[in-house]
Amino acid sequence: MSLCSFNILIVAQAGRLQYEALLFAASLRQYSPKFQGRLIVAVPQMGPLWTEDPSLKDDDVIEALSRLGAEIVPFENKVFGERYKHGNKIEALKVLPPEAPFIFFDSDTLITNEICDVPFDFSRPSASLRREGTWPKPTLYGPGHTKIWQSLYTRFDLDFESSLDPKEPEGYWKRYLYFNAGFFYGSCPRTFGTRFLQYAETLKRDLPRELIGQSLNPWLDQVALPLVIHSLGGGRDTLPAGYLDGHTSCHYRLFPLLYARESDRTVEALEHITAPNWLKRILKRHDPIKRMVYQGKGAKVRALFDQDNLPKRENAIRKRIKAQGYWIR
Repeated sequence: MSLCSFNILIVAQAGRLQYEALLFAASLRQYSPKFQGRLIVAVPQMGPLWTEDPSLKDDDVIEALSRLGAEIVPFENKVFGERYKHGNKIEALKVLPPEAPFIFFDSDTLITNEICDVPFDFSRPSASLRREGTWPKPTLYGPGHTKIWQSLYTRFDLDFESSLDPKEPEGYWKRYLYFNAGFFYGSCPRTFGTRFLQYAETLKRDLPRELIGQSLNPWLDQVALPLVIHSLGGGRDTLPAGYLDGHTSCHYRLFPLLYARESDRTVEALEHITAPNWLKRILKRHDPIKRMVYQGKGAKVRALFDQDNLPKRENAIRKRIKAQGYWIR
């Protein structure tokens, strides 16, 4: 199988994610012309785990995704659903063909360079290292990072010591295998997805004693993900830095944050792919895109910051944007 015939998976549903999916598909087609794999857009369907229908119903969005070469594939939530929407990325893996390399991306991602030039080793899975120490949050008298993470490896009969980064000190969050789930990849989505679902469902149902008092919402996927990757022979250093979450892709998350902190290249890519009238007609229905991109509020957000000297914490960036009245999601 050639490097560029792997499959890409994103999730879309009614509301914000359908517009983000359009941007992802447009950016992939614009900036990765060598990509020959399938772009699969997994869509959750109405069922007992939803109170409102999450499926795509906008014919214009569906037609535009098809025009961009995306395949819309429905799936049914068996475990998660409305109460934990992050679980969509776990359950959606079952729509991918087995034994075929895959990459999952959050829909709020842009491709900004040729993805076929990324030196993936799908036999050694990995995920995004663009993260902060958001989990766990040890209490004053409770177990620390080491005991919390060790209890998870013990629960699933995994070797804990080999997951550690010996360059980092004991108790510091970067010592422990921890990813953002904005992207992850592997050699077989069925193997990966089955294990991901097993680990996440087990933790949802029965926490190790050391995790009592730790919140798993919204972090359940990011707690289970490193265990899956470690169990499949992957890790933190299997992909050279600078490609994903770098010059090849950008997980922007929210449009005000994109304009505040991302590269000039990313801003240019966003404004280039949103320019065609046939897409603009649809994208303007989403207020954050309309205000940030088409009404020029994004440029005003960008002027609030020195992109070479940003606040170290995201929360400080958010506060400054909100204080100026430009926060929208």
